[in-house]
Amino acid sequence: MWQLRVLPAAPDIAQEWRLDNNERDTFGQAPLGDYTGIPFNEAGRRRSDTTPESIWGTLEYQCRPHSAPHQWRGLGGARILKEQDPLTREVSVYHVQFMRSLDRPIFMDGRPHPPAYAPHSWTGFSTGEWVGNTLQVTTTHLKDGFLRRGSPQTSDMYVMTEFLTRHDDILTVVTVIDDPLYLDQPYIHSTTYTVAQRDSLTMEQCSGSFLENGGTDRHWVPHFLPGTNSDALEEWITKGDPRSPVGPENWVPLAAARGGVKTLYPEYRATVNGSVTVDSLTVPASRSAIAAEERIAAQSPRDGAVHVLPVQGNVYMLVADGTNLTASVGPEGVALVNTGAAPMADKILAALDRLTNTVVALPTTNRCFGATCPGVWGWSSPYMNTVISSPARPRSIRYIINTSAAAEHIGGNEKLAAVGSGFRTGDLAGAVAEVEGAPVVAHENVLNRLSAPAGRQAPAPSGLWPTVTYFDEFYKLPAYFNGEGVTVYHAPAANTDGDSLVHFRRSEVISAGNIFSTVSYPVIDVAHGGSVQGVIRGLNQILDLAFAEYRSQGGTWVIPGRGRLSDTADVASYRNMLVMIRDRVQELLDQGRTLAQVHAARPSLDFDGRYGATTGPWTTERFIEAVYRSLQEKR
Repeated sequence: MWQLRVLPAAPDIAQEWRLDNNERDTFGQAPLGDYTGIPFNEAGRRRSDTTPESIWGTLEYQCRPHSAPHQWRGLGGARILKEQDPLTREVSVYHVQFMRSLDRPIFMDGRPHPPAYAPHSWTGFSTGEWVGNTLQVTTTHLKDGFLRRGSPQTSDMYVMTEFLTRHDDILTVVTVIDDPLYLDQPYIHSTTYTVAQRDSLTMEQCSGSFLENGGTDRHWVPHFLPGTNSDALEEWITKGDPRSPVGPENWVPLAAARGGVKTLYPEYRATVNGSVTVDSLTVPASRSAIAAEERIAAQSPRDGAVHVLPVQGNVYMLVADGTNLTASVGPEGVALVNTGAAPMADKILAALDRLTNTVVALPTTNRCFGATCPGVWGWSSPYMNTVISSPARPRSIRYIINTSAAAEHIGGNEKLAAVGSGFRTGDLAGAVAEVEGAPVVAHENVLNRLSAPAGRQAPAPSGLWPTVTYFDEFYKLPAYFNGEGVTVYHAPAANTDGDSLVHFRRSEVISAGNIFSTVSYPVIDVAHGGSVQGVIRGLNQILDLAFAEYRSQGGTWVIPGRGRLSDTADVASYRNMLVMIRDRVQELLDQGRTLAQVHAARPSLDFDGRYGATTGPWTTERFIEAVYRSLQEKR
């Protein structure tokens, strides 16, 4: 005989909640340099020391919400809503809302997390499951931000795990932040809420789209040079009473207040009286569960495959063995930005063929009946199974745009251009019967780099050369393509002297080429006209063209040369990183330091774990040398 077993129901957390308390900073803000309780490593400490509060006055920061680790601790409380499956009544999604943050969905339906090359957001991508009476939430795909209010920073590689437990009218939230780049072990804090009996969450509107600091420079990036703000980092320390027997010593030892994994454990007390040195101290510390190098590499998979990510409007991102291509796909054909490395050409063609057939020519069900259907042609069964399931063949590649002369941008030019045509039927008024190949558009310096004067050996075969070049600040395709204007902008003296970025104006997508990457420092070819200042100008140009949808995320999508799909916030973070490194190298250069001394000063220390490399064609050392050389030439 069977028995009905009733499982205990999970507690209902859908409620208005009032913030009660946490270990610190409920009503105040930690001062710059107060990292007590944070297991910072050297990179995390440097990153936080050099980031001032005034960064929030810049255009790209003014509407940013609270960073994910701080959202539960922000003023205003929290609201938790739920969506339920109409048949099973099971909760499929929780929505968590805060005063200064975006709606945050927590998916309960078992869906997987997105691929690494998908965008990051302020709330990330969260999935949850009930473990007894505790909701365990795992969040990935988070943007860089702050660990807690003040200056402690996070990278964009951290994973956040939360444990939400309800006991009667009390909700306890334990948050674990695992940042493999800036922390030596996960950082844990807890927050307590109670049911808000008559309160309702207050929402803060996003305001501000004007410059608040930096004078007349809208691209100003406030930051401290390393070692220049030591007084500010220490002035918050509370001094003891000079009449006390212990003297006017710090109540909190400065070394402990600067954070670090060893300062979190009771064993650290032995270092205060000098009986044990910090270096010799052993503590039972845990380690990060995240392999940072693997997670970064996964944003630009070099697996010999072509991955397709829908972006917006007509535009798709193709990840071809580590290189991003941009494809506008529609009834007029394909406009392709860059063609990948030569060995990938056949796979790229196959991926484009699948994509165009799916987007433009996929047989579908009839959705209209009768002679009054919109756009009807003829009078008899005008939508007869969408013309007997035989739609017109999709058009071929109509334009190719190269954003630079890099091998991974031009390698497929010859093969991909040969299968396309840039001319519509009747374009030349019948003057010629057929025009072979799609035009390849690039800045004239790309052609200069790939070709050579008559009688000399060209660096590249003629099949890889652009066939249409421009020399001005920008170049427009001659007509709307797939319903939108497409503009190619020159980025002078950036990675080289021939870089371009491409703006699809109605789809609101910018293809950035090598000006922007989420997996490496920019490759700056000083010998061929590149400069760090030119790359920064190119990034600023993207920020000027782009719009955020809301709260400094979404809106205009930016496809980097390598790495994950991004938005204005990601571009701003990359720009800020380059400005900080440029200014640090410039300061050392002004002091008369040699290149060897600049390397020894490690001006990119806090960013090397994220963008640097010790092996391969573009190492951190080569990047710093390129910055140094380009600043030397500027002088």
